[in-house]
Amino acid sequence: MSDAAGTLRAMPASDDLPMTRELTLGSDVNVMLTLSLLRRGAYDPTSRRDGSTLWRTSRMTTGAVTYRLRQPDRRVVLADAWGPGAAEMLDGLESLVGDDDDPTGFEPEHPVVLDSHRRHPGLRVPRTGRVLEALIGAVIEQRVVGIDAFAAWRRLHLRFGDPAPGPAPDGMRVFPTAETWASVPSWDWHLAGVDPQRARTAQACARLGRQVDDLVVTHDRDHAAVYRGLRSIPGVGRWTAAEVGIRALGDADAVSFGDFHVAKDIGQALAGRPFDDAELERVLEPWRPHRQRVVRLVALSPLAPQVRRGPRAPRVDHRNI
Repeated sequence: MSDAAGTLRAMPASDDLPMTRELTLGSDVNVMLTLSLLRRGAYDPTSRRDGSTLWRTSRMTTGAVTYRLRQPDRRVVLADAWGPGAAEMLDGLESLVGDDDDPTGFEPEHPVVLDSHRRHPGLRVPRTGRVLEALIGAVIEQRVVGIDAFAAWRRLHLRFGDPAPGPAPDGMRVFPTAETWASVPSWDWHLAGVDPQRARTAQACARLGRQVDDLVVTHDRDHAAVYRGLRSIPGVGRWTAAEVGIRALGDADAVSFGDFHVAKDIGQALAGRPFDDAELERVLEPWRPHRQRVVRLVALSPLAPQVRRGPRAPRVDHRNI
């Protein structure tokens, strides 16, 4: 297959040889920074950064995939992919790296946002299309400290994830199938550090399996319809749905209201004092449909005041309960 955006080489017989695509981007995109949003902690077994090379795994509709991304300049992405999901992954490369994310009309305006925008050219919002992957990850992060959620994500992938296809770096794993997530025993959730409430929510999501991933196909770019579908699942609320939108839907307007840090950090950066969710929503309103860009740029800004951190809930080692 070939088109104006790049070339896709047919899958060779050997598992050691990849499908490849060279994608010419429509604008300057910082792929590594854009996709850093997908990494869940420094030891995420689905993501590995090696200098200027990014390795990731995913589970596409057509199966597992390992892919390697390199960017020789801001207008070119070189992609290699291994596994049964390789062709599907490469076909969606533009959306994945944020090339079809349109920042037209975004006006940074506030000095902190403007400075961060200048420091981070090419930052985009990724669109993986993998709703269940983003959803399970967000559920695991509900109401707990990030370091504990990342540890649970890692433990569950090392225990239940498939080995990454192709020449992936040692230790990489592929997101488990929906059927596997749905059948994880309560004891293994416990050993991973996930409490029963989050485990039940994750398994409710997994039991819907293909229906969850099909939301993004059925409703295409109608984010509100996808969010309604997600929030119909017991245990999935506004915060969790937004976390999915930021990663799987490419929603540049998604805001994780209810997060312990976001309102406080944005308020401190923009007004010199913490906000609550109601004030955050009011202040961000003029930036629609680019509110996620503001949130991300503030998070990346060296000028944003450092707010003394506290956990969104007391740290609890659920493995010892």
